[in-house]
Amino acid sequence: MEFEQLRQLDAIARTGTFSAAAEALHTSQPSVSRSMRSLERELGCELFTRSRNHVELNEAGELALGHARAILAEERRMRDAFDDLTRTNRTLVVSSIAPAPVWQLTAHVTERFPGTILTTETIEDEREVERRLFDRSADLVITRRPIGLPNVICAPLMVENLFIYAPENDPIAQRSSIKMSELDGRTFLMNADVGFWGDMTRAAVPNARIIVQKDSNVLAQLLKTSDVLGFVTDVSEFSHPDQKRVRIPIQDADAHATFYVVAMVDAPKAVTDIVDMYRR
Repeated sequence: MEFEQLRQLDAIARTGTFSAAAEALHTSQPSVSRSMRSLERELGCELFTRSRNHVELNEAGELALGHARAILAEERRMRDAFDDLTRTNRTLVVSSIAPAPVWQLTAHVTERFPGTILTTETIEDEREVERRLFDRSADLVITRRPIGLPNVICAPLMVENLFIYAPENDPIAQRSSIKMSELDGRTFLMNADVGFWGDMTRAAVPNARIIVQKDSNVLAQLLKTSDVLGFVTDVSEFSHPDQKRVRIPIQDADAHATFYVVAMVDAPKAVTDIVDMYRR
């Protein structure tokens, strides 16, 4: 018997079908079905009254559900107890769709929860970020869309807006705003570590030449000495901006991102406390 089987049993009781439970737990319906068959074999009796579009717990299922929820509650209390024991020196793994929200999250966590250390990774693929949450290889994830599932907690973290960073003598420098499609075919400098912004810009200007630079200091120097366009956000702009460049707002909806911090409901208290900090 595994904890995941007990979580699935609880989800089936709450949602009414195997497929809805699978969706809530971010897994597949055949996987849930196999898991419940295995649990029934182990317990020696059927747990459900099955119909075509609905499953209902029978008497044995209700008995199993009561014990399952009690076991899961004890598991949570055990996790919380050990989390309280180690929270003053705890390292949490954070997977994010972009780098800027990690900076803000780290600043807030350092101030609010001294002793908590975040180790972070930036991943361009939103689905991969979510997978890290559900397979529990990350304690927290930062996404561009809220996850409204019963087994997660989610809160808005911040908004970031993308700008074109143009030399003051460029014809577009006098524009109050611009669409990315108007810049297709131009040459751009871009930081390598920008998360999803990289894919967004490449899709918006498919005929552009994008020069990726891994060293941020070299990138800053190239922007200072060349007439090539660049990108900057209202969060990641250089601490000493070039006085000979201007920021031009981008009209495209994809240039404006709202980020959410997400964790599993049954994550340790040190994790859920961070999400709760943004829910208040």
